[in-house]
Amino acid sequence: MYTKRALISVSNKEGIVPFAKKLESLGIEIISTGGTSRVLKEGGVKVIGISDVTGFPEILDGRVKTLHPNIHSGLLAMRSEESHMKQLEEHNIAPIDYVIVNLYPFKETIERPETTFEEAIENIDIGGPTMLRAASKNYQDVAVVTDPTDYEELVHELEKHGEISVERRKMLAAKVFRHTAAYDAMIANYLTDQTGELYPETYTVTYEKKQDLRYGENPHQKAAFYREPIGPISSIANALQLHGKELSYNNINDAQAALEMVKEFNQPAAVAVKHMNPCGVGVAGTISEAYQKAYEADPVSIFGGIVALNEEVDKETADQLKNIFLEIVIAPHFSKEALEILSAKKNIRLLSVSMDEAPMERSVMTSIYGGTLVQEQDAKGFLDADVRVVTKREPSEQEWQDLKLAWKIVKHVKSNAIVLAKGDKTIGIGAGQMNRVGSAAIAVEQAGEEAVGSAMGSDAFFPMKDTVEAAGAAGVTAIIQPGGSIRDEESISMADELGITMVFTGIRHFKH
Repeated sequence: MYTKRALISVSNKEGIVPFAKKLESLGIEIISTGGTSRVLKEGGVKVIGISDVTGFPEILDGRVKTLHPNIHSGLLAMRSEESHMKQLEEHNIAPIDYVIVNLYPFKETIERPETTFEEAIENIDIGGPTMLRAASKNYQDVAVVTDPTDYEELVHELEKHGEISVERRKMLAAKVFRHTAAYDAMIANYLTDQTGELYPETYTVTYEKKQDLRYGENPHQKAAFYREPIGPISSIANALQLHGKELSYNNINDAQAALEMVKEFNQPAAVAVKHMNPCGVGVAGTISEAYQKAYEADPVSIFGGIVALNEEVDKETADQLKNIFLEIVIAPHFSKEALEILSAKKNIRLLSVSMDEAPMERSVMTSIYGGTLVQEQDAKGFLDADVRVVTKREPSEQEWQDLKLAWKIVKHVKSNAIVLAKGDKTIGIGAGQMNRVGSAAIAVEQAGEEAVGSAMGSDAFFPMKDTVEAAGAAGVTAIIQPGGSIRDEESISMADELGITMVFTGIRHFKH
């Protein structure tokens, strides 16, 4: 019976010395490389150098050290195959039974803004993934570990049973292949971004689990929350939860929708969301006044909703927020007094999210059965639009203000979408209807008498003049829409007839 060996080569050296000492105490010889070897020796571990195994020095600044038949034959030889073991004996190669390897810190390297392309390339590990894959392929005979959190459990099983079970080795192998796949995906995405390719022949993504969820959209659906390894800071995936129980699947979707909306504004703004649609939006000189406007926009629907604010929640705003049941409050910061006030409510969740991040060009995915759709994020705003007044009457200063608010929010409402805005707040929102005039009817009904003198925003063009007629009947005085229908002239003529000013933007904002 041969002496068992472990090959240790790690970039993350957390816990590696005590782990190696445990292996050594169990009669396992330690092979190691470069920096890891030095750390182990300094920690009192007896180490066999990699060059002593290969009979060849580490060369090319360490680029080549483990890529050698003496290493990979020891990893890939099947102990149950007599011919394999005979060949090892003929070539004086010892089997390797344990592989403890983690990879060059590619992710950490490219996260640093100052990293050059050359530095990123140097942090692409070659030998590490090769050893991990070889050992995992031969999981029947080799236990492979890449995650330091698995060290303790591995030692416990060795101490208790003298070996690692096949079931455990199989699980470790699967974990390794997930790890190397994610590692390669990050490299592939980085290099693809460097070349400027938008939609390559294969689309490779990777995510890290943030948490298991109690359930999905409904209690009978299992779910988990994953986030991008190098994702945007201004995201619910990277929010800091200051108070409250765990987020649910629906909470996360709604919270991200609210965050995306409130980020549209440079002045103090508040957005209330239910089922991923806004129910109230307010803009004002202070965050307290903005929240009050958002609340007044729809005091019924906001109950049990999610509120996002783009400035620090102060005591005055917290005193307002505490008066109704809210699932979540999102803000860049909470003052000490505000945190004390809101934390007194057991069920409210408080999320701190950075909103300073500059807008990024990003792709978004929508899963379908058997595939996924990938598109650029809809990042077009009012400043990107080809804004032109198409009616006889120009908007007044207040109408321009209301039109801009309606346009910013209609972009985030499920299509077909209509938003009515007046006095720096939304007053009526029609979402997700099968025809546009139906959405307008809902928005007008919600606005009631407040519709008089309001501005209407539409996510897409009017195919007929009926929506303009409905707007005029309700007292709407200004409309903003993309234009582009073959029947635009009918809508323009109707607007002129009703004294409505109409603005075209040339940008559609469908949201399905």
